[in-house]
Amino acid sequence: NKTDVKVTGVYQDFPANSSFKDVSFLSTWDLFASIDNYAKRASAEWDENSFQLFVELNEGADFSKLSGMIKDTRMKLPDPPAYKPEFFIHPMSSWHLHGDFKNGENVGGLVKIVRLFGIAGVFILLLACINFMNLSTARSEKRAKEVGLRKTIGSLRSQLVLQFFSESLMVSFISLLCCIGLVQLSLPFFNGIAGKYISIPWSNPVFWTFAIGFCLITGLIAGSYPALYLSSFRPIKVLKGTFKAGRLAALPRKALVVFQFTVSVVLMIGTIVVFRQIQYGKDRPIGYDKHNLVEVSMTTPELAKNYNALQNELRQSGYVAAIAQSSVPVTADYGGTTDVSWAGKTGENKPLFMSNRVTQDYGATIGWKIIKGRDFSSAFPTDTSAVILNTA
Repeated sequence: NKTDVKVTGVYQDFPANSSFKDVSFLSTWDLFASIDNYAKRASAEWDENSFQLFVELNEGADFSKLSGMIKDTRMKLPDPPAYKPEFFIHPMSSWHLHGDFKNGENVGGLVKIVRLFGIAGVFILLLACINFMNLSTARSEKRAKEVGLRKTIGSLRSQLVLQFFSESLMVSFISLLCCIGLVQLSLPFFNGIAGKYISIPWSNPVFWTFAIGFCLITGLIAGSYPALYLSSFRPIKVLKGTFKAGRLAALPRKALVVFQFTVSVVLMIGTIVVFRQIQYGKDRPIGYDKHNLVEVSMTTPELAKNYNALQNELRQSGYVAAIAQSSVPVTADYGGTTDVSWAGKTGENKPLFMSNRVTQDYGATIGWKIIKGRDFSSAFPTDTSAVILNTA
């Protein structure tokens, strides 16, 4: 509200699943640095990591070579930061699924969850295939006369195998169409519950390649045993009514049932483990009382300037038990320093201290527990330079 700007263009909205969907406007860096202290600091210091730097490479550029050059930049700095940051470039296409790093190396990310769900999906698909096989072989006596008659009038075994595979593939494709329809109908409800925006990529050829590919593979796997088993019936025994499945013929079906039961048990155990982990994550001690705790961002300088008046008014309303101000959210750590000294500190011992600047009522507001020492208090004027440490 204090800076005059000129609108030079309007860009098209980003997709809802984009990392930039919440970007409301773009400005030049010089303009931003003139009104934001963090941006101004980032223009002059190397240890400011509040912003992201985007680089567009030329066609055919050696990604690994450029990444190595940027990584070596830290060694050439006149006054490198004490906590030794690593500089490297990371493709935007890998941000979402491969966004975890350790010691400057990519160690995965959300892709682990995708793989976990993928493995679970494959096993569920195998269960469906086994169900189809068992149902087909269970109806073998009803299909036996059909096989016998077709072989009697001259049908080859290869033709029967092709027929059973065709039936299996047809069921698989019908299942695919039903699946897509059910997903399309349930997505709005799922997105509303999960707070996500997931849609079927109708125009994406990769999606259709995988969908049709899985459909074909499922049909072939599900139809393999019935096709080979049913097509092996001898027409004379079948038409005489003396056909009976032998012990060897029943072994594959028994093995499939055992495998199906094993996979079902493993999936159920996995579901229970995941559920208990989620419950533990919800109920485990987190160091503060999250119940009835509301966080409000102070987005304007006027709000921060009139904080005391706001605090008094909220307390007088009778709806607020405690109120405090902090520089970052409860679970965040936006800035830190290694420039901390204490008695007995050695020169090589330079841990990074993440800091949060708070008012005196912060502990009472979030409900933390002091295990040694005391909380901040207005009775001690020297608390303006006091600190409270959390356990390592």
